[in-house]
Amino acid sequence: MGSGALRLGRREFGPHEPVIMAIVNRTPDSFYDQGATFRDEPALARVEQAVAEGAAIIDIGGVKAGPGDEVSAEEEARRTVGFVAEVRRRHPDVVISVDTWRHEVGEAVCEAGADLLNDAWGGVDPRLAEVAARYGAGLVCTHAGGAEPRTRPHRIAYDDVMADILRVTVGLAERAVELGVRADGIMIDPGHDFGKNTRHSLEATRRLEEMAETGWPVLVSLSNKDFVGETLDRPVKERVIGTLATTAVSAWLGARVYRVHEVAETRQVLDMVASIAGHRAPAVAPGGGGGGARPPPPPGGGGGGGPRAARRAGGGGAGSFGGGGARGGGGGGGGFAPGGRPRRGGAWGAAPGPRSSSAGGA
Repeated sequence: MGSGALRLGRREFGPHEPVIMAIVNRTPDSFYDQGATFRDEPALARVEQAVAEGAAIIDIGGVKAGPGDEVSAEEEARRTVGFVAEVRRRHPDVVISVDTWRHEVGEAVCEAGADLLNDAWGGVDPRLAEVAARYGAGLVCTHAGGAEPRTRPHRIAYDDVMADILRVTVGLAERAVELGVRADGIMIDPGHDFGKNTRHSLEATRRLEEMAETGWPVLVSLSNKDFVGETLDRPVKERVIGTLATTAVSAWLGARVYRVHEVAETRQVLDMVASIAGHRAPAVAPGGGGGGARPPPPPGGGGGGGPRAARRAGGGGAGSFGGGGARGGGGGGGGFAPGGRPRRGGAWGAAPGPRSSSAGGA
């Protein structure tokens, strides 16, 4: 079980160290940027900017998540493999992730230097985990409600959505370990919008601490998704505030990795939450009076750094690159109880969204 450090590529991340995964779409039809990083130079510039703003992981995708034109495995590899090799050459220490559900693509990108396979469709190709094991790569195990890749949920229902999320993601993680994937390179993802409507995604967020308590590092992919837009009735370009609010809640409840478009804004949110939890000292803490902050407690305990973990730790309070590149604390105040009721002193409530959401895409 992955309750301690998370090890990806050359990097190791402590249990209270929030990690940003920046999205770089190698698609002409992304829901978010409509192909802004489809060409090589804008995509490489996006990588440079994301790393400068604090991203430790670059997540490269060659197929949009939602419905659209058919993209073969060969075309997906053409969009991603050479780009992975070039990013590896320019950034030897950055963690390179590739968002794919296909084992053929996984094999090619790992050969080119990828460190992590982000399987957003819940193990629909069981051989992808075998590829991760063979190359020593990390793996994201996602709940997609049994949906086929690039499909939208339709009248999907769960007796208990979090129970299903836990059953699927923990099962995928345990299977990956049996196949030889390193336990310290595995993350579980509730899969917001994937095989879920807005109410399901809100409940998954509200009960995220239950995922953190499994000990597996939790990744959340919230950025500008449909459940945010439907909850607030906002189009894609007006979902940043809702995304950041959801990010703060997720951080408080124990998420560790955040897949995002807005890196700098997310970094500030995560730093603020970490400081409130007692895991990070203020950047500026003038002396005198009572305004100074106590130093954070040393990392300890397990889990993903949610309120309970904080208390246990003693807290107070199409691309043109070629296709075959060579491998180069404390929870004292707010928060939610697992049942979804705000803890005493909590400042957040969660009203369910009115409509079914789509698989929001990369």
